[in-house]
Amino acid sequence: MPVSQLIQYVGAALFAIAVLHTFSTKFFDHLSHTHPRHAGLFHLLGEVEVVFGFWAMVLILFIAASADMSSAIGYLEHQNLTEPLFVFVILVMAGTRPILYLAKRLVDVIASFVPLSAPVGYYIVCLSVVPLLGSFITEPAAMTLGALILRDRYYQQQISQRLKYVTLAILLVNVSIGGVLTPYAAPPVLMVAAKWGWDLSFMLSMFGWKAALAVGINALGAAWLFRKELAALSMPKTDDTAAVPLIVAAVHVLFLAGVVVFSHHPVVFFGLFLFFLGFTEAYHKYQDPLMLREGLLVAFFLAGLVILGGQQQWWLQPLLAGMDATVLFFGATALTAITDNAALTYLGSLVEGLSDTAKYALVAGAVSGGGLTVIANAPNPAGFAILKGSFHEESISPLGLLAAALPPTIVAMLCFLLL
Repeated sequence: MPVSQLIQYVGAALFAIAVLHTFSTKFFDHLSHTHPRHAGLFHLLGEVEVVFGFWAMVLILFIAASADMSSAIGYLEHQNLTEPLFVFVILVMAGTRPILYLAKRLVDVIASFVPLSAPVGYYIVCLSVVPLLGSFITEPAAMTLGALILRDRYYQQQISQRLKYVTLAILLVNVSIGGVLTPYAAPPVLMVAAKWGWDLSFMLSMFGWKAALAVGINALGAAWLFRKELAALSMPKTDDTAAVPLIVAAVHVLFLAGVVVFSHHPVVFFGLFLFFLGFTEAYHKYQDPLMLREGLLVAFFLAGLVILGGQQQWWLQPLLAGMDATVLFFGATALTAITDNAALTYLGSLVEGLSDTAKYALVAGAVSGGGLTVIANAPNPAGFAILKGSFHEESISPLGLLAAALPPTIVAMLCFLLL
């Protein structure tokens, strides 16, 4: 067997092991509490953000052993790691006090017009408006803001585990579909928009209004389901002591906008990020500790996904090419749960002769399934990193998330399929 073919098979096997590992992280977290002697190792293996990076390291070591070190390094250098770098930068920036304060004030203003009790109205706005903002500020930024607001307003209170899982699931699903109003904010759309000629008017007419409807249904449905528990919660006001001077907030927004505009050029947006770090240090009294650790873990996860995903084209692309439009829609939704929806649409874009109907089915299915697992959509690890500390044993059950995400995923599928 040629070495290249052996590497492909091993790469596929390691990818499958990594997927199974993501569903087993809660087991390793439990072991870290019950076996304190090896708690460090079990805790490391229980970190969702570490899983794909760990198995990507195994793949690189195998390539080096079966071929040579230059082949392993060459493979790494041919992988596009722009998205992990971008998500790292945008997570750190969006998680700063000035940006979070502006986002909370925006949600406060919109929620004040909702004719419901404050906790219920705020909950609806947070799970609908913030994900839709992802179409303009990018999905990673929307995920970061949504998770931080939910953590501060709901997860730090004594809410049920069921509410925690349903809320997280709807956040993930709504962010995944909420970024399709524009052609540049959702990673699975970004991968194909230029090649297929999908502009702003196309996205709004074919995807945007359907996504907005699904986002609203999911947020309203969860609020109605948990209306009694939500209504009994306290609703702290936005902390005015966290307010920052307008000029400082404006500079943060300009840095964030610059990173979004140059999201395809890491040499530019990372340079902006370094200037941003200097600015936050100069005005540190208006800052909270930066989320550098969380951002690095998320970037490590996504980089591992990219590196392992580079060995999956040999089986995934023919699989997509063999499906008709309807099967492709359901297949893309299901495959997204065990791959990354951006990788899925990218591989689909390599298939020659796809009909317009098949193109729509591929992207609609990919974004619909983006909340099923942590690996389904690039921004999902950011939500996990921010909220997992509020769950039992600081671990989120992948199966619990999958079960909670099925109803909002079905709502999204029906909106894209029937409307």
